[in-house]
Amino acid sequence: MPRYSLSDPAVLAFFIIPILLVTALMWATAEAWQRSGAARPTVVRAAAVAGLAAIAWMAITWAAASSGIFLEWDRVPPPFGVLVFLIVVVSAAIAFSAFGSRIARYVPLWSLVAVQAFRLPLELAMHGMYTRGIMPVQMSYSGLNFDIVTGITAVIVAALVATGRGGKALVATWNVLGLMLLINVVIVAILGTPRFRFFGDEQLNTWVFYPPFVWLPAVMVLAALAGHLLIFRALSASRLTQV
Repeated sequence: MPRYSLSDPAVLAFFIIPILLVTALMWATAEAWQRSGAARPTVVRAAAVAGLAAIAWMAITWAAASSGIFLEWDRVPPPFGVLVFLIVVVSAAIAFSAFGSRIARYVPLWSLVAVQAFRLPLELAMHGMYTRGIMPVQMSYSGLNFDIVTGITAVIVAALVATGRGGKALVATWNVLGLMLLINVVIVAILGTPRFRFFGDEQLNTWVFYPPFVWLPAVMVLAALAGHLLIFRALSASRLTQV
């Protein structure tokens, strides 16, 4: 693992973006509970619980990465594989639980789309990791990762929906595209791990086994996947915006 500085703006992005995503989760929780008619103490409590749960998850994954457990690929199943499985499970639990149902119903759809714009600065930061020799090229937009398209178009689609110029068909099409691009980069990342070595020993994807980069899969991929699933739920509720 090449040396890096925590004062490097590209590295700082792996701290700042997760913190902003937790803030967005707390806001969405408060918004959903308030719009559903909950009393203010209940709104505050729900937002606090969501925030504390997210912080606990971040702390656990940080501690696991610091311990070096994700480097142990001789285990069956490998610990990093378990993390990937948990990311999918937690994302689905967020989206398809009563918690997710309330967010999908009451948070404006344009807001759910707009959150996915975090993938634009994330991809810029990831490209910075590639140019610094920390991340393998295939995980950047110079390689096989085209997720920056999702981040850019999220801003446009959110603006169109918020101003009434975008409808369900636009959001559904964009959401499918964004989910496909997310799945693509996850597959690329997994193929680059020491278990598969698909891109060769010189392009191994091991940087996400260390903090703070572990928050790329553990927080940011989780947020992206849960966000797409929540948008599908919102679309199935036949609701575009709530002012």
